[in-house]
Amino acid sequence: MKRLAVYCGSASPEDPVYLQTARHVGRTLAERGIGVVYGGGRLGLMGAVADSALEAGGEVIGIIPDALVGAEVAHRGCTELHVVSGMHERKRMFTDLSDGFLTIPGGVGTMDELWEAISWAQLGYHNKPVGLLNTAGFYNDLIAFNRKMIDVGFVRAAHAGIMIVDAGLDELLAKMAAYEPHAPIFAMKADDL
Repeated sequence: MKRLAVYCGSASPEDPVYLQTARHVGRTLAERGIGVVYGGGRLGLMGAVADSALEAGGEVIGIIPDALVGAEVAHRGCTELHVVSGMHERKRMFTDLSDGFLTIPGGVGTMDELWEAISWAQLGYHNKPVGLLNTAGFYNDLIAFNRKMIDVGFVRAAHAGIMIVDAGLDELLAKMAAYEPHAPIFAMKADDL
């Protein structure tokens, strides 16, 4: 994995564990020679990931919609900063420029990015690993919900392993590096669906 899209929040929650996690992710990826592709913001966890990766000598590619540039939240210190017209173009660039997706805590936008990465993997638009870092149990309920979708049958057995989960970054990155793509829906026959 040469580059990972890092999905996370632009907020700074009161509990310091979230900003500490973002800094750890940015620094660790840079130290491993893995470039960061992210939302291009300078605030919250986004800014912490970018700043830590840059401080450690890493590559940081920001992709930000022009409306957010106008709101003065763009991180001007990125290795590259791409200004795009909207969220669809932004997420497409995440996919095109990255070898995988790493989600750390965040809000609605982070969930949108995570579920799209999983959905696109199921369909066959990409075959890249989708990792979820479960910092301080933040995603426990989401993981349980994903398990329920699998158990009920809304997520096919062939796709149950697309979301790769761990509470430790080193362990999660190792699982992502070992990921073997599953049969996408586009390659399945009607009887398999």
